[in-house]
Amino acid sequence: MVIGTLADGLARGVESVGDRISETFFEPVIRLGVTGLSRAGKTVFITSLVANLIERGRMSGLAAAAEGRMEAAYLQPQPDDTVPRFDYETHLAALTAAAPHWPESTRSVSELRLSFRVRPTGLLGGLAGPRIVHLDIVDYPGEWLLDLTLMERSYREWSEETLARLDARPGGGDYLRAAAAASGRADWEEPEAKTLAEAYTAYLAQARAAGFSDLSPGRFLMPGDLAGSPALTFAPLPPEASPPRRGLWREMERRYDAYKRAVVRPFFREHFARIDRQVVLVDVLGAIHAGPRAVEDLRRTMADILSAFRPGRNDFLSQILRGKRVEKILFAATKADHLHHRQHPRLTAIIEAMMREARERAHFAGAETSALSIAALRATTEEMVTHEGEELPCVRGRVLETGRQAAFYPGALPENPSELLAPAREGRETWLEADFSNMRFAPAPLTLKPGDGPPHIRLDRAAQILFGDRL
Repeated sequence: MVIGTLADGLARGVESVGDRISETFFEPVIRLGVTGLSRAGKTVFITSLVANLIERGRMSGLAAAAEGRMEAAYLQPQPDDTVPRFDYETHLAALTAAAPHWPESTRSVSELRLSFRVRPTGLLGGLAGPRIVHLDIVDYPGEWLLDLTLMERSYREWSEETLARLDARPGGGDYLRAAAAASGRADWEEPEAKTLAEAYTAYLAQARAAGFSDLSPGRFLMPGDLAGSPALTFAPLPPEASPPRRGLWREMERRYDAYKRAVVRPFFREHFARIDRQVVLVDVLGAIHAGPRAVEDLRRTMADILSAFRPGRNDFLSQILRGKRVEKILFAATKADHLHHRQHPRLTAIIEAMMREARERAHFAGAETSALSIAALRATTEEMVTHEGEELPCVRGRVLETGRQAAFYPGALPENPSELLAPAREGRETWLEADFSNMRFAPAPLTLKPGDGPPHIRLDRAAQILFGDRL
């Protein structure tokens, strides 16, 4: 058994090295990880990005497209036959229908390969002609990314950190009472463990609905085929000095370790560790609307995300022999179309400040990190509205719940991000001197000219940051 495992690992290693040599010398492959925290618009981002790379009329911010060096872009079968394909065609049909609607979000890992025929620049372009570059887009839930931080935490550490923040969150008090009642149990039955896990899952759902981001373990809200399994039937309990060997605390510890071993580690090995470019989509406006505590939670979550990445730029030999590492990470504040363009620089400044503080908190160095405000699909138009003698920069769109057209002014974001981040760090419950509203818009009907992809805001700039240098 051991010899067979070693031989299998060696065979996979040799095959991996061969694939990397082929990619490096013949048809380069860019593996782009796309993830998003709750309601950040991950499915729409991938769908619009692919559509705009195929029809590049709105991609002037991507140098290879603006310079005319991208001769073609086309979908191909993905290289991994064991990973579900991202359902691009169905999602695009939802956004471009006569009565457009937001597509259903993906709840597991999926993948899509988009290939480019690119003409190199300079003397090399004239001698070698066009080359093929593959973009493998790996789509996975943001909650799963946060689970990677569990690999460095014991059950005791995770329980202490989790229980310490529950009192300030919706539903947290109910679970704390349930955990206190279960603490110290030496005799227990499986229904009790299941009830406790369900109570913790209910808390996670309430916290997510209230705008909080740090919601681990991620599979509790997206269990898939693991629903009901012992690996997902655990919950944090108050630390015990000498827990009995067969008591509930020890069993929860065992299941927590099984979750890391059987769920988190395979995801890291099979998907995440192979990514070399990453975009993290963040609903900053939703967190601001939810209040200071949600903003602070988002800032801490961004730090946890950064700590999960293996920083460092590949050199020629390390890419072939030791595997890929994430070279670039983009934090993108989505739904910029919910603001008039006058406020876009302020939204960008806020996500930049949050990223900078998160990077310092995570002691992060090595990979290139960037921040940007975007809208993968523009659902609104802009207009100025007079209200009580004052001109307000508004956006107009179709309200998701009613279907009616409405002009919307969310409130003025501060010029200085610290006006938001400082109260958030202090733990305030509400904003004292401002009120930030949020509205959900439905996608607008589209009339696309030949050669144009769906309308967006700075999606081309995001593409340039993430993989423009490889084209």
